[in-house]
Amino acid sequence: MEIEGKIKLIGETKTFGNNGFRKREVVITTDEQYPQTIMVEFVQDKCDLLNSYNVGQDVKISINLRGREWTNPQGEVKYFNSIQGWRIENLQPAAQPEGMPPVPPMEAFEPADNLNEEDHDDLPF
Repeated sequence: MEIEGKIKLIGETKTFGNNGFRKREVVITTDEQYPQTIMVEFVQDKCDLLNSYNVGQDVKISINLRGREWTNPQGEVKYFNSIQGWRIENLQPAAQPEGMPPVPPMEAFEPADNLNEEDHDDLPF
């Protein structure tokens, strides 16, 4: 599954337990008729995927829905859901450096297929 939206908050990486479990949360606001504020968690090595993103960027996050069952000390069964991200992509096009003209698409270039075999080496030595 995928969700798209604007980054509202990027949390710090948190480490839990003796085994070094890592988790980092990002909150995005969707752009739809009724915008939703959704928290997505990235775990272990996926935490580092958020390093190159900033608040305000439009992103697409690939997610998995996770659920688990837990029995509390009183014997009551509880259910928990989480949204876990595993990929994040920037939806904003890369900015062109100022003063640089846009690069034409590959289709604008023609292959050089009329080369003569004797013309392939034009070095003077």
